[in-house]
Order: sequence, then C-alpha cells, then structure tokens
Amino acid sequence: MTQNSASKLINGDALHRTKQDKKAGGNGFVKNHCLFQQKRHRRPAEKSHHASCTSLYKKPFVESFEETPLLVAVLTYMGYGILTIFGYLRDFLRDWKFEKCHLAREREEQKDFVPLYQDFENFYTRNLYMRIRDNWNRPICSVPGAKMDLLERVTPDYNWTFEHTGNVLKDVINMGSYNYLGFAENTGTCADAASECTVKYGVGVSSTRQEIGNLDKHEELEILVARFLGVESSMAFGMGFATNSMNIPALTGKGCLILSDELNHASLVLGARLSGSTIRVFKHNNMQSLEKLLRDAIVHGQPRTHRPWKKILILVEGIYSMEGSIVRLPEVIALKKKYKAYLYLDEAHSIGALGPRGRGVVDYFGLDPSDVDIMMGTFTKSFGAAGGYIGGKKELIDYLRLHSHSTVYATSMSPPIIQQIITSMKCIMGEDGSTLGQERLCQLSENTTYFRRRLHEMGFIIYGNNDSPVVPLMLYMPAKIGAFGREMLKRNIGTVVVGFPATPIIESRARFCVSAAHTREMLDKALNAISEVGDLLQLKYSRKNRHGNEGSDSFSFLESHQD
Repeated sequence: MTQNSASKLINGDALHRTKQDKKAGGNGFVKNHCLFQQKRHRRPAEKSHHASCTSLYKKPFVESFEETPLLVAVLTYMGYGILTIFGYLRDFLRDWKFEKCHLAREREEQKDFVPLYQDFENFYTRNLYMRIRDNWNRPICSVPGAKMDLLERVTPDYNWTFEHTGNVLKDVINMGSYNYLGFAENTGTCADAASECTVKYGVGVSSTRQEIGNLDKHEELEILVARFLGVESSMAFGMGFATNSMNIPALTGKGCLILSDELNHASLVLGARLSGSTIRVFKHNNMQSLEKLLRDAIVHGQPRTHRPWKKILILVEGIYSMEGSIVRLPEVIALKKKYKAYLYLDEAHSIGALGPRGRGVVDYFGLDPSDVDIMMGTFTKSFGAAGGYIGGKKELIDYLRLHSHSTVYATSMSPPIIQQIITSMKCIMGEDGSTLGQERLCQLSENTTYFRRRLHEMGFIIYGNNDSPVVPLMLYMPAKIGAFGREMLKRNIGTVVVGFPATPIIESRARFCVSAAHTREMLDKALNAISEVGDLLQLKYSRKNRHGNEGSDSFSFLESHQD
C-alpha cells in the first residue's frame, strides 16, 4: 500500500482479512502473560513464545500486582455488607422522620410524576460516601507544589455540609498532585514568562480557533509540541478530557471497531461511546486478550453482515493512573502492525514523566513515534498547566482541525497557559540554555525508585511498574479509606484515597504521586508517617515482607530483558 497510516485512518479503508487464522492462545489474567510467568519449567513452545515477547524490550520491565489476601478480601466484603445494612436502616429512619434527611427529593404534590431523584441510585453516595466525604475536595489556598496550605474545615452534620474555621494548615506535604516535574510553581522562569505573556495578550481570547481566536502563540505551541514528540504535526486543545471525548468521535464511527483496555480513563470511554463504534474491551495490559479480540474481529468481521470492519482502533494509556502500570507498548505496536489496526495512545500521565528525555512512554521504550498513529497527552500534569494535545501525521491533524468538536466549538487556550507550557517544555528539552529540565527528570526517577522501594520494605502492597511515579498503596477495607486520609492529614501529609466505584470493590487504595520537587527529607517524613499509620490501621499486608521473599500469591518477574 502506498497510502500512509494517517490518511487510511481518516478515509476508513476496509481492513483485509489476514491469513493468520490460528486459534488464539489462552486468554487468562495478566498473571499468565508471557512477561508475568511464574517460576516453573516451560515447554519448548512456551520458551519460544516467551523469547518472542522479551525480544521486544530493551530494558527491564518490572511490575507488581500482589494478590489480595483471602482473609482481607472476606473482611472487606463483610465491611461493605455491614455498611449496606446500616444504610437501609438509616433510610428507614429517614422515611419515618426519625433522622433528618439532607437529600434532594420530590415535593409531595409531585409524587405521581416521573422521579427526578432516584433514591436507590444515590444509595452509595448518601450512606457510604458521605461517611468519608471529608477526605475529598479540601480547599487549597496556595500553590499545589511539593508543599501546600489547606483551609481547615469542620462539619456539624456528619459531612453533609462544611464550615471553614478560618485556620490554615501550613506546609502540608503534597503527595497527591500530578506535579511530576515540579513546574506547578508561582516563582521562577515559567511563572515570570506567563506573567509577561498575560500583560501582552491578556488572560482570555473570547473566540474559537476557527474564528478570531488563533494567536501566534497557539501556532508556536503546536510546532514545539510536534518537535517534542517527534511527529509531523500537532494540535492543542483547552481541556484534556475533551481532547479524548471530542476527538475519538471524529476518527471513528459506525462500522468501526474500538478495542479498549478495561482500565482506560473515563474520557476515552466516553469518546468511544460517543463515536457510535462497536466497543470491545480487553483485559488490562493483557496481550493475549487483545490478540484474541483482533483475530476474532478480522476472522468474523462485523456482526450479522460479517463485512470487514472499516477501521480497528486500539485505545491504551501510557501510565494507568489508578494502577501505576505502564502499557506494554512494544507488544501493542507489534500486534497493531500484525493485524493492520490503528493505535491511539493516551500519554496524560506519562508525557514528561517517563523516558530519558521526558518524551513519554515511546521514549521510555526507545520506540519510533511514527509507529503510534494518534499520540494524545495533556499539559495538566508534568507541565503544570492545562489542556491537551494530539500529534501524528500532517493529514491527521489537518482533518481534525476541520472535524473535531473541540476545535469548532471550544474557546481557544488562554495565552498565559500556553506560555507556561512553552517555557516548561523548552526547559525539558534543554532549549532554555540550562540543565534544569534534565535534572528534574533524573530527580523524579530517583524519587520514584526510592519511594517505591521503601514502601515495599515496610510491608505494604503497592501496585504498578517500578518506574511509575503513580504509586497505589492498597487499603482494601472501606473503613480504612477515611481513616487513612484523616490520620495522614493529622501528620501534615496530604494524600488521595480512592474507593469503589472508582476501583474494584475490594481494592480501595491510597494513591501517591511522586514529584521531582520532593526532597529526600520530605519523602522520609511522608514515609515515616505512612509506616506509622500503616501500623495503626494494620495495612502491612504484603507476604513478601513476611516471608522474606515473594509469596505464592504474588507475581514473579523477569529480572532483565535483552535484545
């Protein structure tokens, strides 16, 4: 074929059936994946399959997903069961006016109308979430850098409403913001450049890019982003979420197939649903599951008609923000080439945070950016700004300029935000005449390795890749979600705790985000507080620490991958 991948993606050329009609291998959990093989003797066929996978990697790829201890899982289910029973009891008391009801409800004269508020749908929110609501939406009154100031608040009605006391919690160590490279700051080169840009251009543009909202700064940013990514062209958007949700529908539609990782972000899920394409989900980072779906799609075609799919688009993320895992990009690209599919890579958390040059997961694996058809990312994390981008072939970007809802209807990016991105990106690239960007990349890598290693040594179960700055620490039980967040704040550590439905019901966790702005003293203080709270709440579940080696329920990983 002479047509390049970008134009094929736009025009929707039909995918031809492949001769690879062999039955797919076992579609098991990640634990059975070739790079997650447990220590056992392999038959010759397994050895060849294992070798074919490892040959794609140029560096060690180590991830940890220790299984939930059985007793902990049982107690977690019991905890949710008890909370549910008491929730129904409290709803009964509210109905009979024994307990004050703070919920929005229909008026008595509207009882025969279609209900606006579904009591059962809000059951979890009013009876479980409200108990620990004080752990979220805490008001910050400073720059969310390595340290931050929080407004103190109290609740007179068990978290239904909050009142500010007027006191400020000073110098709280920030372990929750996505400030990977420490560019979220109000002093320094980036802040000065953004301030000067505000004086010259103002704060807002008050128009779309297609009308009179296209500044020279927008074009300068897009040229720089394309150079940074190593692609032909790029396009910037004012909102990271809309970059996914509004651009995927412009790329696929009816008659197209989207293969999505089961742990993809809500913006990717929404974009796939809005596109009208058929969606099939593969197990997280499981290449056997992905390949089976690809084979089935090509062999069987569309439902009923069995016509070939117009396009097959694979949706993956660079770093998965709840798991801390890194996409197995070399294998995804190999499958994409083998089955003539297209690849959409969301680098929201990985751009700037991974790779020797900070170019994201493509740079991390040493791959060719042209092998990824659509490169998406956000400026909200490593660059300390806002918005998102899409990079790829020039034909692709030209098409999106005309057909993307984010371009046609959305207001242009704010000039000082653009300048913040330009200045921080040039710093990472070393084009500012300093080594600050490279120093921050190295510092982030060192901090990530140190923080993860210490948590492992303490006996906590943590998820994800050893090089991922997103560090989930497993809490499991619902009562420990709120307790952990409150106890950490008492020790002047700001954390993010996450539970169902954002995670599986038995996998509640605290999620730490390591930053280059964290000093060793800050990390040690946070680690000491985590260890103290871990002992208090009995959170040190890891069997590795207990037995001095990896237990039977944890994965064994390859020590190295050589070409």
